[in-house]
Amino acid sequence: MKRTVIAIACVLLAGPALAQSLGEKTGVNSALGVAPTTADFVKEVAVSDMFEIESSKLAEQKGNAQEKSFAQQMMTDHTKTSSELKALVGDGKVQATLPTALDSSHQSKLDKLKNASGKDFSSDFNSYQVSAHEDAISLFDRYAKGGDNAALKDWADKTLPALRHHLDMAKELGRAPSVGQSKQDLG
Repeated sequence: MKRTVIAIACVLLAGPALAQSLGEKTGVNSALGVAPTTADFVKEVAVSDMFEIESSKLAEQKGNAQEKSFAQQMMTDHTKTSSELKALVGDGKVQATLPTALDSSHQSKLDKLKNASGKDFSSDFNSYQVSAHEDAISLFDRYAKGGDNAALKDWADKTLPALRHHLDMAKELGRAPSVGQSKQDLG
């Protein structure tokens, strides 16, 4: 009986802490506009940056000219944000652990891209870029408005304009003016 009471008490006490992470993981926090915890924010940003860099490396190999150009910009910008985040965590301004690998969701998307080519690669890459940047904007915006670490909130707010620009660029992927034109029309 005592063990059951202790177990229930542990679950109830751990519930709020676990709920925040679960809320971020399931998208409930995003839907409700709830700021992520600092730990969740750091993890999500680091994983997102890793995915952007790795998927962009694939786009440099497999993508069309527009995707290759976009990929170069993503690699430059997301390498920069990764370095900035590592510096914030490294100098002690942010108490969090940086992940060293992709989560299963991002890894499965990356694996799908590795196995795709041509139009299939472009279709997947382009849609992943739009959704990844929409998610990132939501994450950064929510943390900038309601996060609990001043240095990280400031960084999130300063990073948002670049993410919005990335989303605009991602939405243009696949909308090249050459669509519907013959090669002769392009000269």
